Amino acid sequence: MSFPPSHAGLPRTEPLRPLPKLIFMSRWLQLPLYLGLIVAQAVYVYHFWVELVHLIEAAFGNEHAIAMLAEAVMPVVPGAAPAAVPTKLTETTIMLVVLGLIDVVMISNLLIMVIVGGYETFVSRLHLEGHPDQPEWLSHVNASVLKVKLGTAIIGISSIHLLKTFINAAHYDAKTILAQTGIHLAFLLSAMAIAYCDRLMAPMLSQDHPGH
Repeated sequence: MSFPPSHAGLPRTEPLRPLPKLIFMSRWLQLPLYLGLIVAQAVYVYHFWVELVHLIEAAFGNEHAIAMLAEAVMPVVPGAAPAAVPTKLTETTIMLVVLGLIDVVMISNLLIMVIVGGYETFVSRLHLEGHPDQPEWLSHVNASVLKVKLGTAIIGISSIHLLKTFINAAHYDAKTILAQTGIHLAFLLSAMAIAYCDRLMAPMLSQDHPGH
């Protein structure tokens, strides 16, 4: 007995055969991965608050906190003599620490996009339609949109790292700065290529699904 093909947007009435059902159910193997990313998100939250507490303590003159912040933002140069431990908080150190905090926030935003968008796209619907806190981008998310958004988020994170390098350029050699700049440009070109390919494919998808 054969069943008529199901149409997109219509509920399926006939049961799946065992093998297609097993293959389709295998998408739930991704669930532990997304749960692991939630744990990683919690680690980033903890790291953010630890750095913020050190910054507040350093602002009140805590020399131990100042030394820890300086050690965190100053790069380790192989073969160079260890730098003197600062005794006061400088504007450059504050700027580098704040950029580091922004970096953590942007990575957390990237994690949210992967967790929420990836689960919605590849595992199961979250049924957030009409929820007041539904992310605006989630209403039209698909694999292509998710790739573009992840690409732009990675460019933002790379920009923060590059800005930190430029601010602290005196502690880096020219090769390192050029390499980081080249990597950033590669991320930028990759995101532009993904967006361009997505734009080229959009008319094809519209022709395949004229009702959407």
